[in-house]
Amino acid sequence: MDTHFSIQWHLTDACDQRCAHCYIFSKLNPAPIRTMSWEEIQMTLRKCIDMCAALKRAPYFHITGGDPILHPHFWRLLECLKEMDIHFSVMGNPFHLDDDVCRRLRELGCDRYQLSIDGLEQTHDRIRKPGSFATTLEKIACIRQAGIKSVVMTTVSALNMHELSGIIDTVVAHHAHVFAFARYCPTGSHEHTHISPQDYRDLLDACWGKFEQYRDTGTLFNLKDHLWTLYLHEKGLFQIPDGLDADTIYDGCNCGISHLTILPDGDVHACRRMESRVGNVFTCDLAEVFTGDAMAPYRQYDKFEKCARCQLLRFCRGCPAVASGYTGSHFSADPQCWKTVA
Repeated sequence: MDTHFSIQWHLTDACDQRCAHCYIFSKLNPAPIRTMSWEEIQMTLRKCIDMCAALKRAPYFHITGGDPILHPHFWRLLECLKEMDIHFSVMGNPFHLDDDVCRRLRELGCDRYQLSIDGLEQTHDRIRKPGSFATTLEKIACIRQAGIKSVVMTTVSALNMHELSGIIDTVVAHHAHVFAFARYCPTGSHEHTHISPQDYRDLLDACWGKFEQYRDTGTLFNLKDHLWTLYLHEKGLFQIPDGLDADTIYDGCNCGISHLTILPDGDVHACRRMESRVGNVFTCDLAEVFTGDAMAPYRQYDKFEKCARCQLLRFCRGCPAVASGYTGSHFSADPQCWKTVA
């Protein structure tokens, strides 16, 4: 069991961008911009700490939005986390970062700051906004100089997959500490974003070559997508250990295991990347939510249509959120999984 519990905390929907793949501003989500009040932030923090104590886990917060720096009480929250010695990272935009801001983030205990690069300059700026690409690269150095780990994340679809090798080159050249990518979860039509299973395996193969090329550069390549487990198993680089309990989940998606997402209106989701509301932090006991009936569907591994018949069930399971985006059910087969199972 993980000793930490990961909480992705969206303080506000306010943002400088309107990214093409954003869940907040998707066509299926016309809701107005939401922001937590200071009183709601205090309540949420207290309930998260109480839940982690009940679960005997240490809380780890991923503070995000929107852009969390735009929240009027952003710094006040970080001061509370610093006083309580609670570790956290920030996932935001590059536009409000400068040397002083990054230095202050570090002084308050920020471990990592995650930025996004979703293509080379023309593609990235089309997905996000003009000037975003150059600003993001500039701020990687700003984050590093403050002593914070700079993390670059890419959302991959058929629209930008051909640029992923170039993105890796760029990230390494700018000395990011960590690079990872995850697949786009459709919020509507996926006709132009779908990657075939074989094309996705070929993409992983090309990326693995890049990761080997840049092994000693100082950039860590986080194999975030759980289909990497399948890829490495096929290459003989991941072996299922002997003597493991046949009914225990050892790796793969943390949904239902050690993760929750909290939105600015207090709604709690098993995973932000799919429709998975399980309660509301303002009205529920979080420990009861996490251990209760609402979370049960996200632990019913025997119902996974394809994964339940796979020897890698306890270690992979692909991405249930991507499956949900394509089919409406997180139990469906991962649409990019190339493995044939009986």
